[in-house]
Amino acid sequence: MVGKLFIVATPIGNLNDITYRAVETLKIVDIVLAEDTRHSKKLFEYFEISTPLKAFHEHNEREKTKSIITDLNSGISIALISDAGTPLISDPGYFLVSYAKKEGIEVIPIPGPSAVITALSASGLASNSFSFFGFLPSKKIARIKYLQNKTTLNETIIFYE
Repeated sequence: MVGKLFIVATPIGNLNDITYRAVETLKIVDIVLAEDTRHSKKLFEYFEISTPLKAFHEHNEREKTKSIITDLNSGISIALISDAGTPLISDPGYFLVSYAKKEGIEVIPIPGPSAVITALSASGLASNSFSFFGFLPSKKIARIKYLQNKTTLNETIIFYE
């Protein structure tokens, strides 16, 4: 029996913004992969989740993915969380999910908070058409050039900062 990979959204501020389904999922899986285990321990303590946490972040994602896929293929169910919001949205996980899909492993999203949608909903900006571009380049010249390339868009544009 093959395990399942759950992509679980976590709160973006208030710990109570997590869904019941997310807490339940984090309690029943065998392992939780966390962007920063120290940060995630606060969430786990608050909701009395005792599932083992393992670090999974941008610096180790590629090297850990094969062993995670092996675990999933052996029947272990795993949840992936980020520090805040929905995993893979400007956070690690794309490589793992892509690999899991190629291997025929079921990937189940557990919806919840998303900083992009939360900010858009309260911004007063048009929300019927928008583009999200993640984080801007850190260097000033690259950032200016990147923004200049977006000036022709006729919709709300969202960046993380």
